[in-house]
Amino acid sequence: MKTSPIGGSKLSQEGNKSEKTSTENHLDEEDARWFAVYTKYKREKMVAKYLAQKNIEHYLPLQRFTRHYTRKTKKVELPLISCYIFTKIKKSEYIPVLETPDVVHFVRFSNNLISIPEAEIEILKRVVGEGIPVQLEKGCLALGDAVEIIGGPLTGLSGVLLEKQNQKNFVVELSSMGYSLIMQINPAFLNPKNALPGRLRESA
Repeated sequence: MKTSPIGGSKLSQEGNKSEKTSTENHLDEEDARWFAVYTKYKREKMVAKYLAQKNIEHYLPLQRFTRHYTRKTKKVELPLISCYIFTKIKKSEYIPVLETPDVVHFVRFSNNLISIPEAEIEILKRVVGEGIPVQLEKGCLALGDAVEIIGGPLTGLSGVLLEKQNQKNFVVELSSMGYSLIMQINPAFLNPKNALPGRLRESA
């Protein structure tokens, strides 16, 4: 991933980009929208703290892990997506976010500042909130069947069914973010999209 230089020049550099090429910009004067922000390495939690001090709405998805050491066991929370934090902002809050310490730049897609649908943020919150082990992969996966979870705490969630190492995995595509979430779900809780319950087709 290309990153713009860190420091006082990042504001002017982003401005120069928009002058040179016609790009799409989803920032709105009245409607607050979600955007991904790229942070310095291992500074996601500090950025979240700074944004909170500015009263800027944000979301940092964290996963809980248990680390076992020689003399103790420690529980830690690590970002689901390294160097990423999500902010829900209006146009007037763009510069305050960019000026936040340890923020590198807003994440752009083909040089466009694209907002992330509320539904995809809610999927992240729901999955992370359930404490289900999640594997993150760059890019969206197209293999497998479109399925829907019909049982358990994630009922109603739609995604793609894959088979990896003889295990069933449920894939939730977050296309606007360019990532896919992968988790193991009991096959009994899965059903093909637009099919009657109980007619899940097994992968070959």
